[in-house]
Amino acid sequence: MPRKIAPLSPTHIAKAAIKDKEYNLSDGNGLMLRVKPNGTKSWIFNYYRPITKKRSNIGIGRYPKIGLDKARKKRSEFLELLAQGIDPKEYRDSQEQLDKQAAANTFQVVATRWIEIQKSRVKEKTASDTWLSLERHVFPKLGSIPIHLITAPKGIAVLNTLITHNHYEMARKVARRMNKIMTYAVNEGSITANPLHGIKEVIPASPVRRMPTIAPNELPELMRALSIANIHVGTRCLIEWQLHTMVRPGEAAGTKWSEIDFEKALWRIPEARMKMKKEHIVPLSEQALSLLSFMRPISGMREYVFPSRKNPRHPANKESANMALKRMGFHGRLVAHGMRALASTTLNEQGFDKDVIEAALAHGDRDEVRAAYNRATYLEQRRTIMDWWSAHIVKASAGNSSLSSSLGD
Repeated sequence: MPRKIAPLSPTHIAKAAIKDKEYNLSDGNGLMLRVKPNGTKSWIFNYYRPITKKRSNIGIGRYPKIGLDKARKKRSEFLELLAQGIDPKEYRDSQEQLDKQAAANTFQVVATRWIEIQKSRVKEKTASDTWLSLERHVFPKLGSIPIHLITAPKGIAVLNTLITHNHYEMARKVARRMNKIMTYAVNEGSITANPLHGIKEVIPASPVRRMPTIAPNELPELMRALSIANIHVGTRCLIEWQLHTMVRPGEAAGTKWSEIDFEKALWRIPEARMKMKKEHIVPLSEQALSLLSFMRPISGMREYVFPSRKNPRHPANKESANMALKRMGFHGRLVAHGMRALASTTLNEQGFDKDVIEAALAHGDRDEVRAAYNRATYLEQRRTIMDWWSAHIVKASAGNSSLSSSLGD
């Protein structure tokens, strides 16, 4: 009959004598306290390996950091593994390896794999802007955290920083990008669920900000200021081009010669450059065509009608008009985008068809059938509007030089 081993007690462990040689104190069922000559006491678990049936030891930790209760709990875990035919030491080694791999699989590491795939699906600039936003707003907080330890509160903390500074649109973009990265991690098997799904719901609606604009009766003041402004002639022409065509600042700055149909007096802006991602056709008035004629000797050999002064291979900065308007004394009163509102207000006051005005401004229509009909049938009506608007601008320039009418004098 095997000798019954009395369980250890805290007192027994504390009073264990230091001897010339190391020895073990048994707690039963394989758990032992090893006492060394230098006074160190460590827990070990002695067991038979399931396959080889050879004895082996696995360390549990030093006493008193690992107390008697914790050591016994660990022994119970090892006995459960052995009951399933699993070697505790091999299991622990494999878990440590998995933990190391998981720790190295940080949010930024996974994001790097994700962006490489995105580069094959989106434009280079889009991928670059996406990565830059992650570097600025996400990686400082989440980049070094293992992907499996990312939680909704951690993701929300990133968004709250942006929300605090009223960067609502960037917060929405960052939320979408973090969510896509986590979904990618699920699909590649790094995690089993995406804890960031739906965190965009914490972002409040952006406050409605109306673009500063001037009243219709202030148009002559704008044209007078523009005629004497100490700004580059290309910038002045860009402002007049946007004013006559009623497009957005970025659409105007990015105008390409290849988009202009001189024979039909049309400007076809491809969907890739439009906010609503739909091609926009602008009927060009005589005055708008005069602006192109003015720019032809300056940029006719370039891709862009309004090339950047720093790098002519690139378009002018879409903020050029805004900076010029500030220097002209319209800071807080008018921005480049506000010229669209000026045109809209004036045309509505003149009684032009509201739907035609909206089509001229390339505003979206939620009814896709109606939107397609409008684009197909309003072109000539829009031409009438554009001709009237350009003539109105020239009239407001009376007594001042206007680039749009200078070639016709």
